[in-house]
Amino acid sequence: MNEEIAQPKYTNRLIHEKSPYLLQHAHNPVDWFAWGEEAFEKARAENKPVFVSIGYSSCHWCHVMEEESFQSEEVAALLNGHFVAIKVDREERPDIDTLYMAVCQAMTGGGGWPLTVVLTPEKKPFFAGTYFPKRRMMGQPGLIEVLEQIRLKWESDRDKLTQLGDELLTEIQATNRKNLGAEEDGELSEELLHQAFRLYSTLFDYNFGGFGQAPKFPTPHNLSFLLAYSRKYDQVAALDMAEKTLDAMSRGGIFDHIGFGFARYSTDDQWLVPHFEKMLYDNALLAIAYLDAYQLTDKSMYAEVAQNVLAYVKRELTSPEGGFYSAEDADADGVEGGFYIFSREEIEEALGLEDMHSYCRIYGITEEGISNGFSIPNLLEGTADEFANKLDMEPLALRTRMDEWREKLFAYREQRVHPSKDDKVLTSWNGLMIAALAKGAKALQEPEYAAMAEKAANFIWENLRREDGRLLARYRDGEAAHLGYVDDYTFLMWGLTELYEATGEAVYLKRALELKDGLLSLFLDEEEGGFFFSGRDAEQLPVRGKELYDGAMPSGNSVAVKTLWKLAAVTQDVKLKGVAEQTAQVLARAAAKYPASYGMFLLSLLTLTDGGSEWVLTGRKDDPAMHSMIALAQQAYQPEASLLIHWDEPGDELAALLPHVQDKKPVHGQATAYICKDFACREPITSLEALRELTAKEAGE
Repeated sequence: MNEEIAQPKYTNRLIHEKSPYLLQHAHNPVDWFAWGEEAFEKARAENKPVFVSIGYSSCHWCHVMEEESFQSEEVAALLNGHFVAIKVDREERPDIDTLYMAVCQAMTGGGGWPLTVVLTPEKKPFFAGTYFPKRRMMGQPGLIEVLEQIRLKWESDRDKLTQLGDELLTEIQATNRKNLGAEEDGELSEELLHQAFRLYSTLFDYNFGGFGQAPKFPTPHNLSFLLAYSRKYDQVAALDMAEKTLDAMSRGGIFDHIGFGFARYSTDDQWLVPHFEKMLYDNALLAIAYLDAYQLTDKSMYAEVAQNVLAYVKRELTSPEGGFYSAEDADADGVEGGFYIFSREEIEEALGLEDMHSYCRIYGITEEGISNGFSIPNLLEGTADEFANKLDMEPLALRTRMDEWREKLFAYREQRVHPSKDDKVLTSWNGLMIAALAKGAKALQEPEYAAMAEKAANFIWENLRREDGRLLARYRDGEAAHLGYVDDYTFLMWGLTELYEATGEAVYLKRALELKDGLLSLFLDEEEGGFFFSGRDAEQLPVRGKELYDGAMPSGNSVAVKTLWKLAAVTQDVKLKGVAEQTAQVLARAAAKYPASYGMFLLSLLTLTDGGSEWVLTGRKDDPAMHSMIALAQQAYQPEASLLIHWDEPGDELAALLPHVQDKKPVHGQATAYICKDFACREPITSLEALRELTAKEAGE
């Protein structure tokens, strides 16, 4: 006789939402609302403050706070009786998260998730914090205590709280303007690049790689900048910083040596103990950084890491329709990192006694472990080649054994309870992964990556746009929702321009140009330059802000400079070039204060100060020499260059899209390369060997 499945005691209105994070709270006793006018109308009608809790589905401390507090009937009674409670998925509504995170940082000096803010019914904040235990713990106030104090203050002096909200919003607006450096000139000079390099040098951890102290975030765009800087200025120290960090991360526990993919950040200096959640955007940006390193150094280990990252994304984060899921949780079966850690006994069970000893020695699995006898597989004690010498083995033989061990441990681990998956598809993060796959297709000449990128790009184009072309931010369970933000437009433009260069299919360049039109009409600040985070047609929050600095993800403004400059170059659109330069000036003013927080912008600034270059390859589709030229251009490390592939065929889409390429004809019927800079072109090149010599010369070889 089958036991009846227990029905949840409570179900609130979040049960009708699509966000995995909101659905995680659908059976709390708290009477949650999703963000929307209904909640604020209730707050106004009942004269109650609004309690807003912001997080995301793979956030460990969000889970802890839910279990401790939001599943508590005692907490629910307080919230339901005296507040209107709203849950927000920061990945669906980054506009809300950005605004109130700035409030939290202004009030407390820090921030993080879960983010806890309390608002007036007019959305004015007067209290902010992050995680709160249910009751006071180690000097930290408990949520019940905080709610009681706010309730009493609201009942006794609402006007003062409203005034505080006004003052905070005024402060945020003033800070935003100060960060923009609106009174200063934004000089686009090489000195800012050199200043940034000097700052990175002082922040660099010369022992373990990375920048600053724990916790350490990968911030791959910083590494991509240092790689490009090292090439342009022949600066070995910049290359050393990037390589040491890339090497350390790929050997540390932040990289999953069994199933591949990178975790979000390391809690220690050595990259050993990660916060175990895996995010799509991190893996996209890291794949790009490792591919940059491979193209620059020709070291196969960097290509291998990138391939492993993309294999992980294909296996775990790719939807049947081709879009990419957002994240995998840090927790499994209620234990943070429980899916990823191993004891020596488990290694023996999976590999046998003899191989257990070898594996544990190489991968740092110890009796004591990092906690309760469990260890994180890592290669921090040495590479495969170094261990081969110690074990008196051939390196190839050891690597073969290591691959066999990995496959056995992967099969063993698959029997465990898996971390939950956030299966929403975000346009912005998909744009980053499309860029990564397209770059992989170019650098590694791997058609599978181009096919994955095309499938994702077509899925986004067909499912995450309204009929009028307006981009939307999130797709899940058959529903697209939320007006796209600046990141959605710029990141997808980046992905589409890379995809065009990987495939030669002009439709992707055409789509990027369509998005460019939407970006300019919806987000551009025509008075002060740069792009607002939300479109002019979006919900008007108390402050309409701009994201400028490059954190774990690059800002939409930094990527706008990168993509608009490239589109201006290939279209020869002088006005668009002016918008890119004006946006760069806004960023330069902000970056002057602390350039190390603007890695993606610095990468774009390298191109702007250099002027960039444009490669136009023209020839027939059935000409092997044309395809060889394309492959050479795609594989070369040239972050400042734009690539146009002009098929000398009737009805070529590129010629229709960019009329100026029509005069770039094959010379004497041969595949030809036109390389142009500052609107001046070199002599056409028809020899593959001459093109190879040119790329080698520009790479400084």
